[in-house]
Amino acid sequence: MARPTHRVLTLLELLQSGGIRTMAELADRLGVDERTVRRYVDHLVDLDVPVESVRGRYGGYRLAPGYRLPPLMLSDDEALAVLLGLVAGRRTGLMTMMGTASETAAAKIRRVLPERLARRLDTVLETLAFTAPPGEFATPETAVLLSIADAVRHHRPISIRYTAADGRRSERTLHPYGLVAHSGRWYVTGADPEIGEDRIFRLDRIADARTLPGSFEPPAGLDPAQRVLSGLAKAPYRHEVVLRIQGTVEQIRARLPASIATVEEPTSAGGADPETEGWLRVELRAERLDWLPPVLASLDQPFIIERPDDLRDLVAALAERLGAFARRVPPAPGAGVAK
Repeated sequence: MARPTHRVLTLLELLQSGGIRTMAELADRLGVDERTVRRYVDHLVDLDVPVESVRGRYGGYRLAPGYRLPPLMLSDDEALAVLLGLVAGRRTGLMTMMGTASETAAAKIRRVLPERLARRLDTVLETLAFTAPPGEFATPETAVLLSIADAVRHHRPISIRYTAADGRRSERTLHPYGLVAHSGRWYVTGADPEIGEDRIFRLDRIADARTLPGSFEPPAGLDPAQRVLSGLAKAPYRHEVVLRIQGTVEQIRARLPASIATVEEPTSAGGADPETEGWLRVELRAERLDWLPPVLASLDQPFIIERPDDLRDLVAALAERLGAFARRVPPAPGAGVAK
């Protein structure tokens, strides 16, 4: 009786992920009955894969400790997923300082694939086009990324050597809450115990990260991604802009995401105030103001500019230009262009 090789390999993948897998779990994941699972296990044992049977209420199967896995085996879908992930990672900045690592990894996978599958994957990669041009991203060192990730997972403090945007160097202690990838850059957010404040650091500016003795307890309900977005929105820039916009948070966020602006509802004592109901306070910081008038126009919602006055002048100038364009009349058919 022929054995379904694909399901046997899937069973091996489930077991190699670690821990004890119950009979019921394996049968459900493989879509077979428990008797068939036993047959698949026997097949792995015939291939000298040391699968152990664990008895008891929570028993099942597991791989023997210290077992070294056989060479990498990928299905067509898995091979395509891995190679596309490597290509996308290079283009979006989700790579470490070892810039050639993704290229060498792709080359190794390509060499061990059957020729038929390799040609098909090459065809996909050669014909694939991206709408966004490849960016040049500042990437972190692999050792820094791995050290911080380990500290985040085990709630350990770390010591980092950091170079700020203005070139100033410092060494500080951080209680890291989480790693966040945003717009082609890596960030770590955490608490600086010396000043008692939360901080955000770019990983590519960290030259060294060392785990320190002790541990810490992160805040309840922590959302590292939201902390990074809020921190970026509050970063110091040349202009501080305060607006009031009549609309919903969703409407505003469609044009002014959390990484750019903060949105809050005005507080009013004693019930809703007709003067402020439906109006949201929006704050943002920017090096230039010229991009804001078109964004406000695209919102198509009533707004009030509290500051700066320069933005009010830019919006008025855009409105005049749009009005002038709208009043233009197309030339009559056959009319020539005056020289």
